[in-house]
Amino acid sequence: MSFFRDMSLSAINAGLVTVLVGFTSSAVLVFQAAQALGATSAQIGSWILALCVGMGVTGIALSLRYRAPIAIAWSTSGAALLITGGAGVTLQEATGAFIVCGLLIALCGFSGWFEWMAERIPAAIAAGMLAGILLRFGLDAFAAMHSQFGLVFPMFVTYLLARRWLPRYAVVAPLVLGVGLAAARGMLNFDEVGLVLATPEFVTPLFSTQAMISVALPLFAVTMASQNVPGLTVLRASGYQTPSSPMIGWTGVATVLLAPFGGYALNLATITAAICTGKEAHENPQKRYTAAVAAGVFYLLVGIFGATVAALFSAFPAELIQAIAGLALLGTIGNGLASALQDEPRREAALITFLVTASGVSLLGIGAAFWGMLAGALAMLVSQAKPQWHARVTGWRDLRDDKLNKPE
Repeated sequence: MSFFRDMSLSAINAGLVTVLVGFTSSAVLVFQAAQALGATSAQIGSWILALCVGMGVTGIALSLRYRAPIAIAWSTSGAALLITGGAGVTLQEATGAFIVCGLLIALCGFSGWFEWMAERIPAAIAAGMLAGILLRFGLDAFAAMHSQFGLVFPMFVTYLLARRWLPRYAVVAPLVLGVGLAAARGMLNFDEVGLVLATPEFVTPLFSTQAMISVALPLFAVTMASQNVPGLTVLRASGYQTPSSPMIGWTGVATVLLAPFGGYALNLATITAAICTGKEAHENPQKRYTAAVAAGVFYLLVGIFGATVAALFSAFPAELIQAIAGLALLGTIGNGLASALQDEPRREAALITFLVTASGVSLLGIGAAFWGMLAGALAMLVSQAKPQWHARVTGWRDLRDDKLNKPE
């Protein structure tokens, strides 16, 4: 009963805005990720259903358990990785990789390793890899102006204006304008769009070495380093000292259970979490958990119509999808680059990680994200070992000189 006393109209509104921003900012990436792996329209609807159920149920349960605004999201960077790094991997193999990723997340959470890892993961490497993965989407947004300048440029201007005066709606505003312009130009095709309930589509998982290396491990890495760590930071910065281990652990369990239906990776929310933890959700910080609960309920409602959401994105022109995805990720790309390059001793290693990942290089069937991490780690290892080797060589040289100069 205390929950209903704590609930307020502002919390419900914050929950609705959370879902709206979450979908308009990155649902297109989920749609593209599923397409890149060869998913059918029905399977894409199942992805939306599985992810929304996972975000809704996990967010509601954790928020009620800890009385904190714990918003759960799908892995945006993970979806981008699937688009760029899932080449040559079947949907069945990717499903197996999702399960392994979920197991790793659960293990890191319940074992307490996450807190240990959060303090020791080279932030520069993780940020460089994230920026490299997302760079393509930023470039595609402006490349879309070449073919549809009259559609994309007004969206870009609207984004800039909204960032200045309505930052919370910086992604929603250009999307609404883009849809309006596309409709006016006759570029929308709603022939196959109807109010259809989503149904779960089970995909039998296959476990292959290639999928483990090119999908599971990079997906786990970017989800933990670029999603869960910032998500925990948002909660901590807002004054919530909720234990991180069970939060991470249960998102991993939810991922394992929902992976065969398209729940590729769940994690703590970052951008949308900031909506639930802000004053707009509730004046009393102890009652802001109701905003995350409201968001969970809205996610469940949206997930039921996952097939309609999938068909709706199919009706949009490709340039609109590219533009809104790129604009939504501009801030993330900028923050990734800033985080990667701010640490001068690790700057070169982070830059190498970024460039290798952004290059899209694929060797032995393994995607660029893995090679970016490997190249960055190697560069960091060499740069950190250099002073030690230099000191050792200098010591040997001094010892040799002492022996040569020592009087008989």
